[in-house]
Amino acid sequence: MTELPRLILAREHIEHGLSPKELARRCRSGALVRVRQGVYVDGGVWRALKPWDQYRLRVSAAAETFVAPTIFARHSAASVWKIPTIGIRQPVHALTLQNDGGRSRAGVRRHYSPQDGLEYVERDGLLVTSRVRTVLDLAAFTPFAEAVVPLDYVLKPDAEQRLSSLTKEQLLAGIEGNYSAAAARRIRTVVEFADPSSGSAGESFGRALMRVAGLQAPDLQYEVRDEAGLVGYTDYYWDDVRIAGEFDGVEKYLKPEYLKGRTPAQAVIDEKMREDRIRAQGYGVVRWVWSDLIEPSRLERKLAAAGVPRRRARSAGEVRRG
Repeated sequence: MTELPRLILAREHIEHGLSPKELARRCRSGALVRVRQGVYVDGGVWRALKPWDQYRLRVSAAAETFVAPTIFARHSAASVWKIPTIGIRQPVHALTLQNDGGRSRAGVRRHYSPQDGLEYVERDGLLVTSRVRTVLDLAAFTPFAEAVVPLDYVLKPDAEQRLSSLTKEQLLAGIEGNYSAAAARRIRTVVEFADPSSGSAGESFGRALMRVAGLQAPDLQYEVRDEAGLVGYTDYYWDDVRIAGEFDGVEKYLKPEYLKGRTPAQAVIDEKMREDRIRAQGYGVVRWVWSDLIEPSRLERKLAAAGVPRRRARSAGEVRRG
C-alpha cells in the first residue's frame, strides 16, 4: 500500500484556514472529497489511490468520527495489517461488546464479540483485532474462495512490515472458545486448504475458485527448465495433462520489484518469450486475468477447455479384488 494522505477534519477547519462554506465549495469543485461526514481529503490524491487504499482511508476516517474506543475487525483490520482481501465495496467493520445483534449505520457494520478471549492491538493509531483473530474472522464469515486469500498470505513472512509468518497450529489454536461449531468447521476447512506457496492474492483466489469448481488441484510454483537452463516457475501445473497455468496480474507489468529495470513493454515481450520456451518443452499453457476471477464461470470454462481435469470423486479409488 502507498502512504496514506492526511485527512482534513471539519472540526479543525480553523487550523486548516477553511470555513465551512469553503469546505463545501471545494467539495463541489472536486478539490476535496468527503470520505465521510466531517472528514475530507485532497480530491486529486483520492482519485489517484487504489481502491484498497481508499478503503483503508475510510477506516481511518471512521476512527476520527467515533467518540468511544473502537476495535476494527475483519476486512478493516486486514487493511490496517496490510493483509490482502477480495472485494472493494466492503463497509467498515467494527466490533461491539454489547450483545444486541450488531448494527450498521453510516457505512459502518458492527459485529458482536464477547470480551473474553478477544485479542486486539493498537496499530497505526487504531485498535484492531490481532492478526490471528483477523484472518480467523475472515475464514469464519466470508465465502471460502475469498477467505483463502488472507490465510495464504499470513502463512508467509511479511518482510515489508517485519512480521513473521503464522503457522497453521497458531491459527487452529485461536478457534477454541471464540466461534460456533459451524464457524469453527468453516475455519478449519480454509486453514487446511491454505498454502504459503501461492505467489499473490490473485493466485490464491484462483486456486480456491478451482477447488469450488471441482477441478483437480494443481501443483504450485512448478519449475520448468530447458537446454538453456531455468525457464521459470509456473503459477500452477497439472502433471497428469502437462498443462501450466499462469495468472496475469497487473503487478508483473507495473510494479518496480517485478519489472527490475525493464519497461512494461519489455516485460510483456519477456513473458511471451518465457511462454514460448515453456511450450517448447511440450507443456500446454493457459492464462487468465482478474476479470476471469471476478466471473468464476469464465475461469472454469477456460481451464476445462484447456484440458484441466475434474477432481476425482472420493469413491473413485481402486476397488480391492478378493
